[in-house]
Amino acid sequence: MAGQRAPGGTVVTVDVKLHQERAERDLPRPRLVIGGKDLGEASGGLHEHINPSTGLVQARVPLAGPAEVDQAVAAARQAFEVWGTMRPAERRRLLIRFAQLIREHIEDFAAICPLENGVCVGGWAENVGPHVAEWTEYYAGWADKIEGMVGAAYSPHEHVEYTLAEPYGVIGHIITWNSPALSLAMKVPPSLAAGNTVVVKPAESTPFSALLFADLAREAGIPDGVINVVTGLGDAGEALVTHPGIDKISFTGGPATARRIMASAAQSLKPVVFELGGKSANLLFADTDLDTVVPYCAAFAMSNTGQGCALPTRLLVERPVYDEVVARVAGVVAHLPVGDPLDPATYIGPLIDAGARDRVQNVIDKAVDERTGRLVYGGERIDAAGYFVSPTVFADVDNRSDLAQREIFGPVLALTPFDTEDEAVALANDTEYGLSAYIQSRDIARVNRLVPRLKAGTVYVNPGPNPITSPATPFGGVGISGFGREGGRAGLDEFISVKGVGVARA
Repeated sequence: MAGQRAPGGTVVTVDVKLHQERAERDLPRPRLVIGGKDLGEASGGLHEHINPSTGLVQARVPLAGPAEVDQAVAAARQAFEVWGTMRPAERRRLLIRFAQLIREHIEDFAAICPLENGVCVGGWAENVGPHVAEWTEYYAGWADKIEGMVGAAYSPHEHVEYTLAEPYGVIGHIITWNSPALSLAMKVPPSLAAGNTVVVKPAESTPFSALLFADLAREAGIPDGVINVVTGLGDAGEALVTHPGIDKISFTGGPATARRIMASAAQSLKPVVFELGGKSANLLFADTDLDTVVPYCAAFAMSNTGQGCALPTRLLVERPVYDEVVARVAGVVAHLPVGDPLDPATYIGPLIDAGARDRVQNVIDKAVDERTGRLVYGGERIDAAGYFVSPTVFADVDNRSDLAQREIFGPVLALTPFDTEDEAVALANDTEYGLSAYIQSRDIARVNRLVPRLKAGTVYVNPGPNPITSPATPFGGVGISGFGREGGRAGLDEFISVKGVGVARA
């Protein structure tokens, strides 16, 4: 057992032995999956996977280099000749079976989460499997309902014009580390439903969810080569983006990496879809029920230890209730348990790695030193073998400061007051990001006024709907939060190429 001091004098205890036992039991064997074959060695060498709770190596992951990416693309292109020409009803049947198997392995996805990236078993982790199953089920239902159009409005009557909805071919998916299973579910099922095959590049820090995903697809009867997994570093990602056999790239991550991907893809004019970061504003009005709304706003911003692109990390509060909300938020956060993610009572676990811990702590320390916000809770350093940071709340935050403008990706919440609707909208939109926004108000007329004015790809109103809970709702951003959509028919359309056809009488 390893203990370390956390805010409020509590002790964070990490059961190292239990983590080691669970890693041996629950983590899939590290490997690449190419054309249905498992590769335990690769040209990129080995990555030592460190458990973020203990700071100890728990697996050695083979890394793909350009050679393995090339093999994976070749396997996907070969599989496309089968999958892309398969009867849509047969694709639907296989995807439904895939979704059923995911449902049968929900506990396995949950078990991977705390070991892979420190996600708490009693919170985010228990929702991962159901989300993956729901997204797969949803897009399985689309597989045999993709249609073209017929029209002759601008042609003589004896002529026919119509469209064909075709797959692109092979899609390269570069998935995120903070919720890799969900990132897979948002990208791969719609790609497959449309008839594409895929090469997936997980982050080297989170390969295990993708391996379970690929194993279940194989068990479901999805042909070898339809889903290929090539865990790797930047050279593998670059090889995937620039490969002439990749027809489109879908990426979830940060704007800096997206810019590099876009520049590389531009050389061949390869289309891309980006789901990037966010600095989401949550507008809380005085007419709301504080007893319900404040716990939701405070706890949700801290979920997954703040490592979520769409989390409402800026809380903008109408001034008549501002002081009360600040006090209540601090009280809620003070009671969120910090500790071992294998403990079902824990709400806030570790960050993904030492670099993330240091980066987040430096942002907190800088804000305290420069007084760009008033520290009302947390901020202390945690001396630990794992990568823990105190959940931290700042009030009176300058909207031009890093606290308000920078995606911190840690358990840090920034509160700022406003006086009018116009000021609230101006504060919310005063950022380069535009992924999500939130409104807490009982006034439906106000809600309807504000939704069109908020610069965000998705707007959530009042407690209940969490980001990306519904596969039927398009999700994506504007500004440096990216472009394109995941979810709904819009998410399917990202992986469909429309061909126009004109037929004249011979």
